[in-house]
Amino acid sequence: MKREERHQEIMDLLVAEGEVELDALAVHFAVSRMTIHRDLDELEAAGLLRKIRGGATIRSGTRFESDFRFRERRDAQAKALMAQTAADLVEPGMTVIINDGSMAAVLGQHLVRKRPLTVITNNAAVIDMLRSEAGITLIALGGVYSVKFNAFFGKVTEDALTQLRADIAFISSPAVSGLDVFHMDDSVVRSKRAMMMAAAHSVLLVNHTRFGQIALHRLASLSEFSRIITDRCPGPDFVAELSGKGLALTVATATEDDT
Repeated sequence: MKREERHQEIMDLLVAEGEVELDALAVHFAVSRMTIHRDLDELEAAGLLRKIRGGATIRSGTRFESDFRFRERRDAQAKALMAQTAADLVEPGMTVIINDGSMAAVLGQHLVRKRPLTVITNNAAVIDMLRSEAGITLIALGGVYSVKFNAFFGKVTEDALTQLRADIAFISSPAVSGLDVFHMDDSVVRSKRAMMMAAAHSVLLVNHTRFGQIALHRLASLSEFSRIITDRCPGPDFVAELSGKGLALTVATATEDDT
């Protein structure tokens, strides 16, 4: 097997399992541990995984988020449920901000049925999806393109947002710790903050597995969001804490039309 083919299969295994063991990979591919070490080093250098003791993972760390190409292939059902619930908050005629992320990319598909809409986004997947849709006024935010996040960031992005106003911003995040939201990349944080400042209301979209996780940079307090949407209840204690603070948590569930 060629190195490129082995790298692709390692990536496929990571999408399926989230984590792989070095010894198991060596046996699976019938190669030396040193070869697998080199494979993982190259994939880590490309930002595709995070090496850990005895293997590698695509699970988030304080300074690591997996590549968009991984994330868009995972948790399809959870993303669809959250996207449907988020889209229900949108009315025709609104101006909507959608941030980066694979979750947000799925939301873009659901917004087509809400047209006419104005959609502001830095998410390349959403731009590709909506650019030819009639009834959608698409404002594509420029900036420095990130392959890892498949989106645009930086001063150009942030400056453009200061000149715009929206009814609602949909913000996603890889980490919620306590009553605070975190992200591992400061440029991403700045763009998300600019989006929140430009919108009358902000809605947080977060997979239930991201609760109790930490990342390097604080993005916001949960109290800055008018609604928090997740795919599964994060636990009764946390829900009670949110309720006690007056924070609205919505657990997305399938409707009869979805089953």
